[in-house]
Amino acid sequence: MGSGDEQLPEIVVLGQPVVFELYDEQFCSRFRFLRPWESEEPLPHFLASRGRSTQAAICSGDFSLSAAVLANLPSLRLVVTSSAGLNHIDLTECRRRGIAVAYAGNFFSPDVADLAVGLLIDVLRKVSAGNRFVNNGLWPHKPDFPPGFKLGGKRVGIVGLGSIGFEVAKRLEAFGCGISYYSRKQKPFVSYTSYSTIHELASNCDVLVLCCSLTEQTHHMVNREVMLALGKDGVIVNIARGAVIDEKDLVSCLLRGEIAGAGLDVFEHEPRPSPELYQLDNVVLSPHNAVLTEESMEGLYQLICGNLDAFFIGKPLLSQVPDE
Repeated sequence: MGSGDEQLPEIVVLGQPVVFELYDEQFCSRFRFLRPWESEEPLPHFLASRGRSTQAAICSGDFSLSAAVLANLPSLRLVVTSSAGLNHIDLTECRRRGIAVAYAGNFFSPDVADLAVGLLIDVLRKVSAGNRFVNNGLWPHKPDFPPGFKLGGKRVGIVGLGSIGFEVAKRLEAFGCGISYYSRKQKPFVSYTSYSTIHELASNCDVLVLCCSLTEQTHHMVNREVMLALGKDGVIVNIARGAVIDEKDLVSCLLRGEIAGAGLDVFEHEPRPSPELYQLDNVVLSPHNAVLTEESMEGLYQLICGNLDAFFIGKPLLSQVPDE
């Protein structure tokens, strides 16, 4: 490593963020990186031996930044995560140690909302099922492909009316859907009907779109009882976190015809969804890539670099997680 590189600020990369892989050359022109995955040392040993003076980290959304990991980085003062979600970071421990956390915030909301609507249209209009039907050569032999369902007029319940949920609602309003929601806090600035429980929301909707954070309270929130309340014509779209749904209950309800279909970008045990889901024509699967567009990755690269630059010159972070 040249002497010029030694002058660059040092960053440890925890996990392997997609944006880091896509913009590796650009990142390396601005910072010097510790890459634990390239070492044969166990992570705790690597961090304890090489990361003791490192002040900043980039963290992927699938890396568990626990108190145990933080203990091996005593000089750490900044974590920049490439995700909008924060359930993988021990925020309490970060605050206790005086470590600032920057995140993607609402940056991905439009892209995630686009995919949510795309999954819903795909399930209702059987786009992926129709593609398989044609590609497998079934059309000449079985000309009566089953009809889909229209989107306009559907009663859509948004679970978690935050920035993503609000973007989903705006898009679906344009299709003529009726919008209601269940959220931790009521949103007085919207005209949508609010329900006090998710069960009540499901009972009054044709579609549930899950946009909430994964917490102890939302873990397995969508269970068999909620699905039965949604009914046999109901559809679930999940672009939140996999464990918001009890996946065993989901598979059971789909196989029994107790709900009509599901569009899933996230799963309880990634990257291995329940195998039964692969065989169902009324299910559309996506590999947890709602945020992955060319445009969003370029913008995320700029946001991460902006936060790191601000930290090293002592200016306010661009997207700091607010204190509770």
